[in-house]
Amino acid sequence: MSDCDEHEVLAYELHGNCYLNITYHCTLRCDFCPKFNGSWEVQGYDLLIKREPSVAEILAAVGDVSCYQQVVFCGLGEPTLRWEVLLAVADELKRQGAVIRLNTDGLASLVQGRDVTAELAGRVDALSISMNAQNEAVYVAHTRPKLEGAYQAMLDFSLAAKAYVPDISMSAINGLEGVDIAACREIAELQIGVKFRQRELNVVG
Repeated sequence: MSDCDEHEVLAYELHGNCYLNITYHCTLRCDFCPKFNGSWEVQGYDLLIKREPSVAEILAAVGDVSCYQQVVFCGLGEPTLRWEVLLAVADELKRQGAVIRLNTDGLASLVQGRDVTAELAGRVDALSISMNAQNEAVYVAHTRPKLEGAYQAMLDFSLAAKAYVPDISMSAINGLEGVDIAACREIAELQIGVKFRQRELNVVG
């Protein structure tokens, strides 16, 4: 695995997977995110990048996909904000035989102004969507979205994606003030019909 230069980490290894850090921008301003508390570090990796790397640079940083169980679009930015780059990288990685997961806030369709979930078909094998809260009020308080209607858009994206991505889970953070984990689980499993994953406060990566 190689980086564009000694200061940038575009790909990093955790848990047998290769994680891709393709942007520093985000649709949300979560009060629990390390970067809003002065740190860009995840599991010893400094994920601060100050530019948008190219498709070629990202692919070079990955290297041999056969070394990993999955390649995961993640980082401390929202990867779907670079939608066309994400799709191009995913296409090439799939051609090389990679299993691809996308960790996302679920706001890609809201940002793009259209339902983009069909474009994930054949490219993304698994989706992990940050639900973060059981209702809009708690969601807005913690995630501070830049766009109106973010909470419902995230739920709509999660439901629509079921037709195109075989493995979907939604997550919320246990220990975050006002977050009802049981209610979040019910929304994911019973209303949306996907898996639920409980995360723990202050545990990143």
